[in-house]
Amino acid sequence: MRMKTLLWSQTIAAVAVLGLPISGQAQITSTQQEEWLKSPAATSHIGNLTGHAKDGAMAYRRYCVVCHGELGDGEGESAKWFEPPLYPKPRNFTLAVFECRSTPTGTLPTDEDLYNTIARGLDRSNMPPWNTFTKQERADLVAWLKHYSPRWQSEKPGPPIEIPKEPEITPERVKAGQDVFGRVQCWKCHGVDGRGTGPSASTLQDDLGHPILPYNFVDAGRFKCGTTDADLYKIFMTGLDGSPMPSFADNIKPEEAWDLVFYLRSLQSTPSKARQIAKQLGLKPINPNAPAQ
Repeated sequence: MRMKTLLWSQTIAAVAVLGLPISGQAQITSTQQEEWLKSPAATSHIGNLTGHAKDGAMAYRRYCVVCHGELGDGEGESAKWFEPPLYPKPRNFTLAVFECRSTPTGTLPTDEDLYNTIARGLDRSNMPPWNTFTKQERADLVAWLKHYSPRWQSEKPGPPIEIPKEPEITPERVKAGQDVFGRVQCWKCHGVDGRGTGPSASTLQDDLGHPILPYNFVDAGRFKCGTTDADLYKIFMTGLDGSPMPSFADNIKPEEAWDLVFYLRSLQSTPSKARQIAKQLGLKPINPNAPAQ
């Protein structure tokens, strides 16, 4: 029996349910994964589509195994060439911890979240957009990925968060967003000017101990988990699990999250109404050392 030792950080509860050994590390075997492949959890449901894990095996082995590995542990043949932070390590599917989700922090993503990530890819990583798959092929691939972790056997995805209707952008909202940026200390990682050069930037690590870079709002293009204002709002409220980016759902109100969206849009170098408003207001980078008003 072939066995590979995997780092385990988020799945102690699931491990206990399944009767696996609990220790600093847990072991998953290909035999266990074959059993999970037969479970009802090894399916996906996206709209009217139903994905089946067995039908996703070929696509995974052809396109994904070289990075994510035969056991889904992120230890494929190419993984050794990935050097964080510029080249993040491949996702370890056995942990079932995903950054891009519509669900609350600490919960599993929905099938649709995984489905969209496969098509969109992840900017600033080696994960390209796999938009060449048919919709059915993507649904089958989602089901295949789910068979790698015991979390899917004992947990359900979290409920997608509610995203309020986007308000109209105004000078007052852009300025309020800058206040939120300072109050919740976004600048410590992203820098006072949003370039990702805050005082904590060089110390950041993901949950597996790999160095990770904060997002550069000024020079970078697409956000990691999408392109729209709603996608950015979602990141604030769900966090990027497995990374130092927390959820702010308990720290800021929905209207404050929208204000923050507008302010961060004003930092981007691409033309936008938010950027135009910030210029009209004469907004300067925040001063963390300024006395509280």
